[in-house]
Amino acid sequence: MPYKPRQRGVSLIEVLIAVLIFSIGLIGLAGLMVVSTRSNHVAYLRTQVTFLANNMAERMSANPRGVWSGAYNNGSYPVGAGSVTCSSSSPCSPADLAVYDQQSWSNQLRTFLPNPTASIVCAGVTAVSYNPIGNLPQRPPYGGNCVMEINWTERSERGQAPLHGDNVQTFVWNFQP
Repeated sequence: MPYKPRQRGVSLIEVLIAVLIFSIGLIGLAGLMVVSTRSNHVAYLRTQVTFLANNMAERMSANPRGVWSGAYNNGSYPVGAGSVTCSSSSPCSPADLAVYDQQSWSNQLRTFLPNPTASIVCAGVTAVSYNPIGNLPQRPPYGGNCVMEINWTERSERGQAPLHGDNVQTFVWNFQP
């Protein structure tokens, strides 16, 4: 009788090892997807902060008298809701426009960032009465500097919601409106 080697179950073991290796690869791929999604969200938040900072700088640039008078200086954004009533028959004063800008910007901060706080401080302002060409309204050169600071919280490394002050990020910008 010829000899028949016994190899029962060897193919099954090979298949199980292949499935194990494939499963480990899929778990690694899933981990990369989680890290990629978290990094994408961090980049999104930082893009929003840049957009919001530019937005307020443009608002301030459109209201130089409000900047000169210190109407934008505030160390505790977002501000509460208020009412500014301006219309075509009763236009806003520079101070009213600054209040409206602060309220609008505060709503944007609350909408786009988690747990936002911000401050704007402008110092070294030049005199407002600068008009070398008669009665033409001109914007005098701004001799001061504004510092804008925006803080927000990001999720922790493990993807959990931040605890008290955990992962607070800060954006600081020195600019002239």
